[in-house]
Amino acid sequence: MNLRGPVALALALVALHATPAHAANILANPGFESGLSGWTCGTTSGAQAVSSPVHGGARALQATPQGSDYARCQQSVTVKPNTAYQLSAWVQGNYVFLGATGTGGTDPQTWGAPGAVWSQLKTSFTTGPSTTSVTVYVNGWYGQGAYLADDVVLDGPGGTPDTQAPTVPGTVSVGGATSSSLTVSWGASTDNVGVARYEVSRDGGAPVALTGTSHQATGLAAATTYRFKVRACDAAGNCSAYTPEASGTTTSGGGGGGGLPKRVMVGYLHASFANGSGYIRMSEVPNEWDIINLAFGEPTSVTSGDIRFRQCPAAECPNVEPEADFVAAIRAKQAQGKKVLISIGGQNGQVQLTTAAARDKFVESVSAIIDRYGLDGLDIDFEGHSLYLNPGDTNLANPTTPVVVNLISALRSLKSRYGAKFVLTMAPETFFVQLGHQFYGPGPNGAADSRSASYLPVVHALRNDLTLLHVQDYNSGPIMGLDGQYHTMGGHDFHVAMTDMLLAGFPIMGNAGNVFPPLRQDQVAIGLPASPNAGNGFTTVAEVQKAFDCLAKGVNCGAYRPRGVYPNLRGLMTWSINWDRYNGFEFSRSHRAYLNGLT
Repeated sequence: MNLRGPVALALALVALHATPAHAANILANPGFESGLSGWTCGTTSGAQAVSSPVHGGARALQATPQGSDYARCQQSVTVKPNTAYQLSAWVQGNYVFLGATGTGGTDPQTWGAPGAVWSQLKTSFTTGPSTTSVTVYVNGWYGQGAYLADDVVLDGPGGTPDTQAPTVPGTVSVGGATSSSLTVSWGASTDNVGVARYEVSRDGGAPVALTGTSHQATGLAAATTYRFKVRACDAAGNCSAYTPEASGTTTSGGGGGGGLPKRVMVGYLHASFANGSGYIRMSEVPNEWDIINLAFGEPTSVTSGDIRFRQCPAAECPNVEPEADFVAAIRAKQAQGKKVLISIGGQNGQVQLTTAAARDKFVESVSAIIDRYGLDGLDIDFEGHSLYLNPGDTNLANPTTPVVVNLISALRSLKSRYGAKFVLTMAPETFFVQLGHQFYGPGPNGAADSRSASYLPVVHALRNDLTLLHVQDYNSGPIMGLDGQYHTMGGHDFHVAMTDMLLAGFPIMGNAGNVFPPLRQDQVAIGLPASPNAGNGFTTVAEVQKAFDCLAKGVNCGAYRPRGVYPNLRGLMTWSINWDRYNGFEFSRSHRAYLNGLT
């Protein structure tokens, strides 16, 4: 409705005396609902209005810096001289900048690095005595991937800034339980200007922002109780108090491996070869280990899919036990609640399932090993050139490269054959997982290593069947974390940063519209060398436990701050049980006692 003339003037005067007016947003198309209308963006940035993710409305700006171009999008707007203005925007990305130029005074600029979570940037300025126009801008930073911006606000003159918070949301309820998710809902809030978003906090952690009155919390541990509280915020950044907490419990199941404790220790046993650490009989494996991975099953040739396992020959391992004793010891471990798996691959076991025939042979031969020794499941330890992505294979959920597609199919077949109790674990290197934050396959210009992050589509496809992912946080180069910084192995920060990426999820190649979703906390363990002899990146007991404290309890964190607290982080994996014994059992005894002491 439009009011004009004397009636409008009279109402305006009444409003002036009754309650303060609120500053208006004087930008055109501030939420990019009309595409890039009103905005000028760099020609090489690929700037576009995307429908997901958005902070408010139906669209948001997405742009990607290229070379020395920061992917700046800007808008010139008419202003009044000698007048104070407030500038704000909601953003996502590794580095995002917000500012204004031509203000006639000190041009403001602010920045943030919120990653894949919406965060509000705010700054202000006062125009000069002759300033009638300013240019507002938002941009990223070179080499830092795509950024997102939405709900850009330039508060104009003539009113009082909004300082009134919305009302507290209505009663929170939690339901819709599955083994890995809960649905949270609440009553709507009201606000004098309008509610811009709701923020949902789980177990006191960092809130998730959304615009509706319900939220599905995913990536949760099975049979676990979670607490939720909600608050409402307006576009000016005023937020209500949180609601009282409401709790819900996920159902049991998911991922296989029933009977494992809440905190697990996973160790590889050199069952088929000897090295400087010495051979250990199955019956001699210490009780600290919950999952024992037999290393390794290897193919008859790289592309055959025909996996074979044999015990270490007596010529290499003079104290190797007879097969009957080996099998009997496996049964004894299983009677104690331990899980014994066959691990496929390793440093020398290149497995490329390039054909359907190789896929089928893989299923047949792995099943034969599991059946012969009565094993509980399978560990995938593909390294080297086993996995890669072909050019153009960029869809995480629908991969097309045969070695990836056939491995996914083979693992699903094995899971189907052995049922819900089948234990499936994976031990990729950081190169094949977390590197995906920067590189995925050969990349758009074909210059990157085709193996980059090639485990991601496999993990994603099997996430409902996966018992544990324990990435090798060793033998790794520097990897960029969610904070946009490179982290190097050997200290607690590396393990915190790498694990946080798995539990918070991360944008692939910096593209906020293409995200690897978080895994459940109970699906993730930290992979480590058992001793300085076992691999590059050995981390001391104190540093490992400092990392676990930070992730699981939110204390003892260093420079890197994880996106949340993960009380159900599952445990630790090590290479290897043999190297642990060589090092006086420091790893297993120290960390078993530590894990047992956690709630």
